[in-house]
Amino acid sequence: MDSSKVRQTFLDFFKSKQHQIVPSAPMVIKDDPTLMFTNAGMNQFKDIFLGNRGAENKRIADTQKCLRVSGKHNDLEEVGHDTYHHTMFEMLGNWSFGDYFKKEAIAWSWELLTDVFPIDKERLYVTVFEGDKTDALGMDSDALACWKELIPESQILFGTKKDNFWEMGETGPCGPCSEIHIDLRSDSEREALSGRDLVNTGNPLVIEVWNLVFIEFNRLSDGKLMPLPAKHVDTGMGFERLCMVLQGKVSNYDTDVFQPLIKALADLAGITYGSDPKADIAMRVVADHLRAISFAIADGQLPSNVKAGYVIRRILRRAVRFGYVFLNFREPFICNLVPVLAEQMGRYFPELISQQPLIVNVIREEENSFLRTLEQGIQKFQHYVDSPHEGRGTRDEGRTNIQHPASNIQHPGSSIIDGPFAFELFDTYGFPVDLTELMAREIGWSVDMDGFRKGMEKQKARSRQAATLDASDWIVVKEDAGMSEFVGYDTMETVTSITRYRKVKGKTGELFQIVLDTTPFYAESGGQCGDKGWLKKGDEMIDIQDTVREHEQTIHIASSIFSDPIGDIIAVVDASKRLLITNNHSATHLMHAALRKVLGIHVEQKGSLVDETRLRFDFTHFSKMSTEEIELVEKLVNSKIRENIPQIEKRAVPMAEAKDMGAIALFGEKYGTEVRVIRFGDDFSTELCGGTHVAFTGQIGLFRIISEGAIAAGIRRIEAITGAVAEQYMYGKEQLLTQVNEALKHPRELMHGIHNLQEENQELKKAAGEYAKLKQAEIKLELKNKIEPANGLNYLAKQVELDMESMKGIASELRNEVPDLFLILASEAGGKANLVIAISDSLVKGKNLNAGLIIRELAREIQGGGGGQPHIATAGGKHPDGIPVLLEKAKAYFIS
Repeated sequence: MDSSKVRQTFLDFFKSKQHQIVPSAPMVIKDDPTLMFTNAGMNQFKDIFLGNRGAENKRIADTQKCLRVSGKHNDLEEVGHDTYHHTMFEMLGNWSFGDYFKKEAIAWSWELLTDVFPIDKERLYVTVFEGDKTDALGMDSDALACWKELIPESQILFGTKKDNFWEMGETGPCGPCSEIHIDLRSDSEREALSGRDLVNTGNPLVIEVWNLVFIEFNRLSDGKLMPLPAKHVDTGMGFERLCMVLQGKVSNYDTDVFQPLIKALADLAGITYGSDPKADIAMRVVADHLRAISFAIADGQLPSNVKAGYVIRRILRRAVRFGYVFLNFREPFICNLVPVLAEQMGRYFPELISQQPLIVNVIREEENSFLRTLEQGIQKFQHYVDSPHEGRGTRDEGRTNIQHPASNIQHPGSSIIDGPFAFELFDTYGFPVDLTELMAREIGWSVDMDGFRKGMEKQKARSRQAATLDASDWIVVKEDAGMSEFVGYDTMETVTSITRYRKVKGKTGELFQIVLDTTPFYAESGGQCGDKGWLKKGDEMIDIQDTVREHEQTIHIASSIFSDPIGDIIAVVDASKRLLITNNHSATHLMHAALRKVLGIHVEQKGSLVDETRLRFDFTHFSKMSTEEIELVEKLVNSKIRENIPQIEKRAVPMAEAKDMGAIALFGEKYGTEVRVIRFGDDFSTELCGGTHVAFTGQIGLFRIISEGAIAAGIRRIEAITGAVAEQYMYGKEQLLTQVNEALKHPRELMHGIHNLQEENQELKKAAGEYAKLKQAEIKLELKNKIEPANGLNYLAKQVELDMESMKGIASELRNEVPDLFLILASEAGGKANLVIAISDSLVKGKNLNAGLIIRELAREIQGGGGGQPHIATAGGKHPDGIPVLLEKAKAYFIS
C-alpha cells in the first residue's frame, strides 16, 4: 500500500464513522504565545479543549503537518541518525469533543489497524495508565476493560504518568492515554525475546504507532486536577511510521514517503544510497529537512534571525552543512529537490505547488548565504589554529601575555579549541559546533565542549528570562461564559461585563489579562495591531494597553483591575487611533490590488503590519520596483481614494462562495468554514479579512510609499503612510526644499544650483586631500627621525594627532622603509582612542611577533579591542585616557 493510499484509507475509515474530514492547519502558529509551530494534531483544536469555543463538529479527523524542533518536543539532533525521528511529519488523528469516549476510540483504532489495513494482531502491544499517587489517580480501569475485549492480557502493559498521562502543558486539559506499539522484528528475534520487554525502551523495531488520549481533567497552576465538564478524545498516529509498517520496511526513510527525495539527492551527489553510512545519514537529514523548510515557507514563515524564522534557518543550515561535509556539495542543491517534493505531496497539500517558485528562490538564497558563512568559518578556524600566540591554552590557562621580542621562544599553545571561541563561531557566525569538532579531529585537536556548553547555557538563560511569563489561574467572574462576542465592526463603545481575568508577570512587570463578554476592541490579528482604550465602571477607569488574540479568545491587557470586577462595565475603544489604523488597513488592500495590476498577478501577500503610524506590506516579486512602477502604484491607489468607493462587507460567507467571488486569501492563515469578505469596487479589491476598514475610501485622504526593498529572496517590502501622516510627510519635504533653496541663495534653477555646489565641493575635497598628503608626509618624516634602536630592533611608540586611516597609512609606509621596525601609534578623536601597530616582516618571521595578538593585550588599557594581520593591526577603545599607560606598557616590553 503506497503512502497516498495509506493516508486516504485512514480518512475514509473515519468518514465512515461520521467524522468530518478537515484540512491541515498551518504548521506555523500565529495566535498562540506558547507555541511557534504545530507540534501535534490537536493544536488547531486547543481552544475547544480550553473551553474558549464550541466545536462545530463533534467528530473530526485529519492529517496534520507538524514540526518538532524546539522546546519539550525536540527531535532535531536525532533526525537522520535513526530510522524514525523527523522534524516535519504528518499526524493522522481523530477527535471527539464531548461525544464518544474510550470504548469507541479503542474499538475503532483496533478495527482500522487489524481489519482494514490489516496488521498482525500478535505483533501489537498496548499500554494503560497504571495510576499515580501524587495526583490521587487510580489505574485507568475503563481503558483496561475495553482492551481486554480485543487483545490478550499478555499484550497489555501498564505505564507510569511519564508514559501514559498526556498533558498539554504545565496547566490545561490533560488525561490518561493508551499507546499502541508494534514489534517489527523477525520471528526468530520475537521467539528469543518477547516484544513486551522492549516497549518504550528505545528499540528502533519496537515502536509506538498510535496514541489514544482521553482528556478528562484540567491541570491548575497549583498542580491540582479538576474534572472537565465534557470528556474528549484526541488521538495521534505517525503517518510515516504507519507507512513503514504497511510497506514492510524497517526504516521510515525506506518508504515511498522519503525514497523519491533520497533518490533524487543521490543522483545529484553522484552516489548510491546505502553505499556509505555517513552519506546515508546526510541524505536522510536533507530529505527530512527539505520537507520542514518547504512547508514552513509555504505557510508564510521565511528564514530569519528571530523566533520561528530562526528555527527554520537553523534546520536549513543543518541540511546544507550535512550536504557540504558528507556529500561534497559546494553550490546550492536543496532548492533543486523542491519540484520532487511538490510532485509527491502536492495533491494533499496544494500550497507546495502554488508556492513552489517562492520556496525554490528562498531556499537557494539561504543556501548561498550559508555556504559563504561556512567558508568564512573555516578561514577563522584555520587562522585560530595557525596563530601560535592566540589567547588559548590548556583548559585552565588564562590569557597569553605579549612575548618579549628579545626572546625567540615560541609560546607552546595547545591542541584544544577554546570553548568560548567555538561558541563565538556558532553564535556570531552561525558555524555549527559539530563541524568545528570534525575539523578539530582531522588535525588531531579537540574542542573544549564544557566551555562551549557554558556559553550555550548563558544564551538559553537569557532567552528564557526574556520569554518568561508567570501567569496565575483564571479567576472566573461570570459562569458559563463562552467566546467573547466582537462588536467592534459596528461600534467602538458598548456595555459589557468581565467574564474572567488573571494576573501575569513578565519582563515588563505585572499586568492583568481580561476577557469580556462582548468587546468592541479588535485583537491583534492578520497584521493589524490591537486596539487601545478604556474600561469604565462607576468612578474607576482602567487603561487597555493592548488587545491580543490567544486560542481565538480576545485578551485585553491592562495594568490594573476593578476593585469589584462583577457587574456591568463600559468598554471604549480609542477612536482616534482606530481611525488611523483603519485608514492604513484599507490602504493596504488598495495597494495590494494596485501591485497586482502594475506588477502582475504573481504578487501575493507574505506579511503585513498595520498600526496608527504606517502600513508595511511584504509581497512576492523577484526584482526591485522601478521608480515608474512605484509611482504607478501610488497614482492608482490615490485615484481609488478620490473615487470615494464604498466598502462592501459580507460576513459569514461560505469559503467556497468567497472563492467564487475572487476573494484573495493569505497562505498560512487559518480560515473557518465561513469567512468575512471586504470589497472595494466591483473589479478592484476583494479579500478575505477580519480587520477594520473605512466605510468609503475617501476617508483615507492621501497615500504615499516611503520605501521599497528586499527582505528575502523573492520577497519585497513596501512601507507607506496615509492621511494626516502622509500630509505631514509632504509638508516636511516641501519645507526641506524651501530651506535648500534659501541656503543656495534662491537660484533660478534649484538643480543647477545644487550641481554647482557639488562641483565646488569636489574641488575643495581635492585641495584638502593634496594638503593632507603633504601634511602626512611631513609627520611621517618627523616620526621616522624619532625611531630608536632597542634590543635588536627599531622601536617607536608615540601619540599623534591623526585619524585612523592616516595612522595606518603612515605605519604601512614606515614598516616598508625602516628595517626591523616595531611601531605603535595612538591617537584620540571624538572622545575615543585609536591604535595601530606595525611590525617588519623580519620580526614577524624571526622573532615570532604578531601585531594582531599584541594589540589585543594593549587595547585593554583603552577599554577596547581589535585585531589584524601579524604585520599590521588596528584597535579602538572608549577610554583615551589610557593611551599614556598603553605606551608605557609597550615600552616596558621593548626597552629594558
